[in-house]
Amino acid sequence: MKYDLATHYLPHEAPMVMIDKVHLVDDETCVCSVNVSKHSILAPFLNADDTLPNLYAIELMAQTVGVWNGFHGIKSNHTARLGMLLGGRAIKMSLNAFPTNSELLIHAKLVLADSKLANFDCKIIINENCVATGKLNVYEPDEEELAHLFGSKRLGE
Repeated sequence: MKYDLATHYLPHEAPMVMIDKVHLVDDETCVCSVNVSKHSILAPFLNADDTLPNLYAIELMAQTVGVWNGFHGIKSNHTARLGMLLGGRAIKMSLNAFPTNSELLIHAKLVLADSKLANFDCKIIINENCVATGKLNVYEPDEEELAHLFGSKRLGE
């Protein structure tokens, strides 16, 4: 199956979209990728040596979860919705920074979903080597909750 770019499934706007390609979305899994390069969408976030600090791993994982959610929302005739990262557990990194000119392959696998809450096992792979792992807890607020959080105006209005 051919997928749109990640921006199609996320409610984010540039420069906050940090993943590029969507490789797979099914009932439980989403796989996305992005290249670490001064010419990629990650350019605003790179260190002076054109590497990406590993602290961005959680956001890359969260956006992959967002693509999964957006894809399934669009299949159900909904637009991409704002989601919230509640927290992460067991976050492990084997690198201090993701190397320049590397492709990050980000996997998110649904472990548990209950109404608006979900848990995903995530990992980032470079050249078939797992360099980051973590478990993310996410929440999808409804319109009333968003209005309460942001006042009467929605994001982007």
